[in-house]
Amino acid sequence: MIATVPGRGALVEHGIDIRGRIHWHPSTSQLYVHALTRGEARLAEGGALAVDTGVHTGRSPKDKFVVREPGSEDRIWWGDVNAEIAESSFEGLRDKIVARLGEGDVYVVDSFSGADPAHRIAVRVITESPWHALFAKTLFIDPTPAELVEMETEALVLHAPSVTAVPEEDGTRSGMFVVLHPTRTEVLIGGTYYAGEIKKSIFTLMNDRLPLEGVFPMHCSANVGPKEKVAVFFGLSGTGKTTLSADPERALIGDDEHGWGDEGVFNLEGGCYAKVIRLSPEAEPEIYRTTRTFGTVLENVVLDEQGVLDLDDDSRTENTRAAYKLEEIANALPQKRAGHPSAVVMLTADAFGVLPPIARLDRDQALYWFLSGFTSKLAGTEIGVKEPQPTFSTCFGAPFLPQPPAVYAGLLGRKLEEHPHVQVWLVNTGWTGGSYGEGHRMPIKATRDLLHAALSGKLDSVEYRTDELFGFEVPVEVPGVDSSLLDPCSTWADPEAYGRKSRELARMFRDNFERFEDAAPSVAAAGPRV
Repeated sequence: MIATVPGRGALVEHGIDIRGRIHWHPSTSQLYVHALTRGEARLAEGGALAVDTGVHTGRSPKDKFVVREPGSEDRIWWGDVNAEIAESSFEGLRDKIVARLGEGDVYVVDSFSGADPAHRIAVRVITESPWHALFAKTLFIDPTPAELVEMETEALVLHAPSVTAVPEEDGTRSGMFVVLHPTRTEVLIGGTYYAGEIKKSIFTLMNDRLPLEGVFPMHCSANVGPKEKVAVFFGLSGTGKTTLSADPERALIGDDEHGWGDEGVFNLEGGCYAKVIRLSPEAEPEIYRTTRTFGTVLENVVLDEQGVLDLDDDSRTENTRAAYKLEEIANALPQKRAGHPSAVVMLTADAFGVLPPIARLDRDQALYWFLSGFTSKLAGTEIGVKEPQPTFSTCFGAPFLPQPPAVYAGLLGRKLEEHPHVQVWLVNTGWTGGSYGEGHRMPIKATRDLLHAALSGKLDSVEYRTDELFGFEVPVEVPGVDSSLLDPCSTWADPEAYGRKSRELARMFRDNFERFEDAAPSVAAAGPRV
C-alpha cells in the first residue's frame, strides 16, 4: 500500500504558505541526494552521511524556553530548567520561522514518538534542511503506509536553523532558541544546526504528556534478556546508557528514552543517537558498525579527503554523534517494547573516583539517588563543557523535565511498590584510582561483567558490605572481577586523600538534597551519613 501525498493545504493548516517544493515523506536516498547536492553533507566511506553542525556541537540548555500560557502554567517547573517566554514572543518567533520556511523547499517527516499505541503521539517535523529531515526520520518511529494515511498531527516541530532570534525583540537569551508551547504541542527551533535539539524537544514534550496518562517517562536505555527479564539504565549523556544496553546477549529495546506504563516498558524512539568519539570496534562492535552504514547521520566526525572516518579526532568536538535506526543493532527488539523491569540501573560517571563500580540500593535509597541524579557532565555534551564537571541532574534528566521532580520520583516510587521484585543498582562508569586527572576511567569490561552478574541473579548470593558513609551495599567479591575495584579506597595511592574526597562528595549530596524539602523523611535519611 502506498500512502497518498497530502496537498499544500496540509501545511496551510499550520499557517505555512510554501512557495517552493514540498518533499513529503522523503526517502533516505532522496535526502542523501539533496544534502550532498546542496553541499551540506559529505559521503563517508562505508555509506554514512557526514555533517558539520557549525558553532553549536551540543545542546544549549540556557536557550530552551517554555511558553507561559494558561493551559499548562500551573504544572510547569518554572526556573532555570524551564525558563519562561511570553506567548507573544512565541508568536513572533513562529512568524519568523514560517516566513523562512515559505521561501524555499521544505521537507516534511511524519512519524511517531512512543512504541506503545496507547501512549504514542503523531509528530510532524517541517524543516528547511534535508539532513535534519533524515535525522528526524531516523530517530522517530516510522508509521506503516496505512498509519501514514490516517495520521493526524498531534505534535509539530517547526525547524529553521538559519533563522536567528534578536534577543531584545524576541525575549531570548541569544540568537538560538528552542521553544515549547505545551498546550499547542508545538516546538520552534532556530539558530542551531545541532540535530539533538529536535530529539530532545520531543522528549521534553513527552515528559509533560505521559505523567498526565499515568506513565513514567524515563531518560534511560532498556534491554531484555533471558526469561524476559527487562533492565532499564538511567544516566546522562556519556555515562554508558547506549554502550551498556547494546549487549549481544540481550535484546535492545532502546538506548535513551522510554516510558513505563501499565503493560511494561516501551521505547519513545525509533533510532539511536550515540556518542562515537574514540569508539572501539572491540568494546562497542555493534555501534562501531553503524558508523559505516548507509542511512546513518554522523555529526562532526572528521573525515579525510577520501571520506575515511577518524573517530579519534576530537578537533571539532568531543561530542561527535551517530544517528542510526534501532534495527541497525543486530539484536534490537522489533516491537520496541517489553514487560516490566526486573532491574533498574542508575549510571553515574563519578569524576571524584569515590563511588564503587556497583552497589545495591533499597527503595528509599533508589528514590534518593534518583532525585539527586549525581553524575559528571562530560566534555562536549553541552556548550562550554571541556572536561568532566560533577553535577546533580535530578531524575537523571533535569534539562528535559517540564514538571517538578517530585512528579517523576513519585511515579518511580509507585512503580517500585507495584513491582517489589525490582532490584535497583548504582553503577559507576566514571573514575577509579583517583579523581579526574589522576585516576582513570572504570574498565568497561569490569562494568559489563558486573552488570551481567547483577542482571543474571549471580549477585543475589554473594557477600556484601555496607558502605559506612553512603549506606549502600557493595559486593565484597565477584568472580571474574578484580576485587580491588570493588573497594574504591584500595585503588587510591593515598587512602587519606580518598577519605577527604569521599567526605567532600557526601557533603555535596547533603547540600544538594536540601532543595527537596518535600521528600519523605525516610528518603531524605537514605543519603550519605555526613
